[in-house]
Amino acid sequence: MQTVLACDLGGTSFRAALIDAGGVTIAEAARPTGIPVAPDGRSEVDPEIWWQALIACAGDLAELAPEAFAAVAGIGICGITRSQVCLDAGGTPLGPAITFRDSHAAAGLAVLRERLPTDHPETGQVNAAHPVARLAALPEALRDRLTAVVDPKDDLNRRLTGRVASDPVSLARLAAAARPGPDGRSLLQAIGLSDGIVPDLRDPTAAVGPVLGGLPAPLDRLGGRPVFCLCNDTWAGVLGLGALRPGYAYDLSGTTEVLGLVDDRPLAAPGLMTVDWGAGLHQLGGPSDNGADTLAWLVDLLGQGGGDIGGALDRLLATPRDPRPLLFLPYLQGERVPLWQPQLRGAFLGLDRRHGPADLAWALLEGVAFTNRMVLDRAEAAAGRPVVEVRFGGGGAGSRVWAAIKADILGRPVVTAGTREPGLLGAAIAVWTGLGRHASLGAAQAALTGTGLRFDPDPARRTVYEPMFELFRRSVDAVLPVSEALGRLQAPSRESAP
Repeated sequence: MQTVLACDLGGTSFRAALIDAGGVTIAEAARPTGIPVAPDGRSEVDPEIWWQALIACAGDLAELAPEAFAAVAGIGICGITRSQVCLDAGGTPLGPAITFRDSHAAAGLAVLRERLPTDHPETGQVNAAHPVARLAALPEALRDRLTAVVDPKDDLNRRLTGRVASDPVSLARLAAAARPGPDGRSLLQAIGLSDGIVPDLRDPTAAVGPVLGGLPAPLDRLGGRPVFCLCNDTWAGVLGLGALRPGYAYDLSGTTEVLGLVDDRPLAAPGLMTVDWGAGLHQLGGPSDNGADTLAWLVDLLGQGGGDIGGALDRLLATPRDPRPLLFLPYLQGERVPLWQPQLRGAFLGLDRRHGPADLAWALLEGVAFTNRMVLDRAEAAAGRPVVEVRFGGGGAGSRVWAAIKADILGRPVVTAGTREPGLLGAAIAVWTGLGRHASLGAAQAALTGTGLRFDPDPARRTVYEPMFELFRRSVDAVLPVSEALGRLQAPSRESAP
């Protein structure tokens, strides 16, 4: 029996599994990682943390299932994207990775845009999370030594194989910034960098190279096994959901939410990301900054923590809800898709004396779903047709209540994943395809994915949610200038009681 080592570098943890050719998980392991955010908006992680997490998870798997570990035929790592690991000429990281949560480049965005050619096709995409903005903000000493920019999973592949490569999906924005505009200049050249910092881009199912000898145990037992390029965690998660096909939408609810639709045409819509996902497929949508992690914040705030967020949510929702609903803007860390406003912050609207913890919990679940609706509405308008269904995966998909809320607010059937870890399954599907077990990703997806529960929209609840959604959209516009003004203030110090 052969297996593959599938890994998923997420926003809060590193997960790994041994998965056989039938898509069955033999053993799983995980290590917490986390992504800090400093008061000035910087969000950086030492790549060594992720490397050590990979080694530790591999050690756990080798101990839990030694025969399955010895039978590994290939390795695939998916992971967070919109995050930059900057490498020098020797392939060594120049410093901490800049993560997807980083927003400190927003301060220099206005000045940066004046330097960029206005007629370049990518200029309109440049915001605080764009690689051009982040690379322009690097200290000069680092910029002078920069020879390649990769995603975090690519750096792990480099450590395993000694080779630097990435894929065209994960590095879509950087690759676009390296293309010449009408005047012959690229955006990278406009900020004083070489277009050569874009590494070799390979298909996700292509091999990067074999595992080097002499790596730390137990990786030393995998010497010579092929490591496949793979892609970002969203792409892998959508593949594991079985939603990598035209007419389907996906919703991956983890630390953040990632929602979009898949089409066989390149589409565009305001505030949404358009990415060529290969094999004639395109996605329209993208990541928010607020998802299940927002729920964890509320659970801790209400003293309901202890690690079991699902149980805490069940307890909160068991209390009767007040007939007068609240609105919650879930933007605790700004927002990316579809608003691209790092200064935006959260707010409860409509609070009165009768509201309790249950009302806050309902409003939070609905607020995230309302943001999902903003994305799906724009994507479907661009596609000119509704999606068949929304495939729902990640930690948030474990809540039946949340799945039902999303179905009612989105007005589309929501179908949960057939696996608890669609990212890991998607990584395994890509590796098995790369190994030649399946003729194509589509064939592998059809053979190895399944579905869980189906939630259809309830007409009565939709009647209630429609006016709430309209108020939600208006509230976002109203709160943004207040958020920006508050961000310029500092709370008065109270070191001691008066």
